[in-house]
Amino acid sequence: MTSHTSPTPETKRSAREVFTAISGLIVGMFVAVLSGTIVSTSLPVIIADLGGTQSQYTWVITASLLATAVSTPIWGKLADLMDRKILVQLSLILFTAGTVIAGFSTDTNMLIAVRVIQGIGVGGLMSLVMIAVALIISPRERGKYMGVVGGIMALGTIGGPLLGGLITDTLGWRANFFVGVPFAIVALILLQFTLHLPKPQRGTKVSIDYFGIVLLAVGVSSLLIWVSMGGSQFEWDSSTSVMLAVFSGVAILGFIAVEFFVKEPIVPMSLFRNRTFTLSVIASIAIGVSMFATSVFLAQYFQLARGATPTESGLMTIPMIIGQMGASIIIGQLVSRFGKWKGWMITGSVLATVGVSLMATLRYDTPFPLVAVYMFVLGAGLGMVMQNLTLIVQNDTPPTQLGAASSNVNFFRTIAGTIGVTIMGSVLSTSVGTYIASGLKGFTPTTPDEIDALKHLASGDVPNMSEMPETIRTIVESAYGQGIAEAFIIAIPLAVLSIIAIAFIRNKPLSTKNAAEQLRDQAEESAIEFAEAEVGATTSTGTIRISTAESSSPTTGSVTVLEREDRENGR
Repeated sequence: MTSHTSPTPETKRSAREVFTAISGLIVGMFVAVLSGTIVSTSLPVIIADLGGTQSQYTWVITASLLATAVSTPIWGKLADLMDRKILVQLSLILFTAGTVIAGFSTDTNMLIAVRVIQGIGVGGLMSLVMIAVALIISPRERGKYMGVVGGIMALGTIGGPLLGGLITDTLGWRANFFVGVPFAIVALILLQFTLHLPKPQRGTKVSIDYFGIVLLAVGVSSLLIWVSMGGSQFEWDSSTSVMLAVFSGVAILGFIAVEFFVKEPIVPMSLFRNRTFTLSVIASIAIGVSMFATSVFLAQYFQLARGATPTESGLMTIPMIIGQMGASIIIGQLVSRFGKWKGWMITGSVLATVGVSLMATLRYDTPFPLVAVYMFVLGAGLGMVMQNLTLIVQNDTPPTQLGAASSNVNFFRTIAGTIGVTIMGSVLSTSVGTYIASGLKGFTPTTPDEIDALKHLASGDVPNMSEMPETIRTIVESAYGQGIAEAFIIAIPLAVLSIIAIAFIRNKPLSTKNAAEQLRDQAEESAIEFAEAEVGATTSTGTIRISTAESSSPTTGSVTVLEREDRENGR
């Protein structure tokens, strides 16, 4: 006869208790997103003030995205091995330090360098926040909370430019880098007192894949340098281009090979045997390009193609905020209430594809109401898909690989967005140069202002539209409008790919247990299996071990139930 005692179930947390627990995470993520996007509206002003070129403009964005991409899987793997709370705090401190230093930049190269520090911090926050939420909240309930997190990201991503434009016009662009500091301090305090996460259950010494980290950083960096500089700094068929392509390819292949053999890989190749993970990565790649391209090129479109001020540029992005934030929160609530996610994600991917296609039709004189509709459609599509991709991966991943799986979805999204933005920036730079040269063909300057404007355009620097003579300004606005539209064409086939990938993801019901509870259940099952194995082994010899306080000696003819008490492990 056998008896079994079940563990005492956890008391279900109320929504207020959950929000209290993740309040520091939400504020931390808001700081990261806001501080990263608040400068996007003022970047044309910043680059013009620091004397940067269109290529450097792209690299200010790319450097941060690159650091985020490379560091994201590393942070995620560390979360499976080390204290997650300390990692969250460390990433927030790194990001804030980089942001403050960026405010004192004296040239574009310094700004690019400190954006790398910012990117490393963002990589930690983006992956660790999602991991922490998964440890606290079950997939079924996670939708409404991740919808709020997604809404906060949307508010920071699209609302940052609005605030940044206002600050740039009133206090100057350097003030943008200091806005997030008070919020960062509040986030650190909240994290210290409200965030309580279980420690990773590891019985072995922490092993970090340093060789993999180096190969990943070198491979991805070389690839981005090749993509961004090819065709402008060197010809595609030149020896420099071939060397960079081969070098990046060898480093990436070396990284993949290393990941098969190291004890704790940064990107566990076993994850790709999971169809949900693999298809979500493909969808994330497509969504990442659309998401980052929108945040990078909308500011340029409004300021350089429509002649808007930074403040006006920020105001013009409000339809995008409404679409992305509204869809993220509302759909998150619906997913949690009904447990259905696939229909919403397919709808979102279709809207994102339509939105990107509409953005590819932009011109400098497109009526703004139409532009607003385009932005709303694209924003709603992104809001429906972005957070739910991470949710479904977490729902179909073993808890012991939660950090690696969550962070790698973000990694591929970011790396694809980085490469996509770099390619789109290169296309934009080439197109703008071609259209400006065509528009100015046969033009003869008649005033000193026109001569100065032509010299500035010839230097390749980002133009300051407010100082452009009217005769040249219309030509430049038209060139940027058409160039940005052509850049968005690159994102269309990728958006279509996201529809196909999401359609083939297995429609697995959302679990009602959080990751911590799943880990505990696995530990209990392992203990029961071990006990049953012991009983089976001793039964085969005719002797059954009695596990009692009075006796530990073998005897026969008696069976004692081996029970596992949760309290022995501090639960």
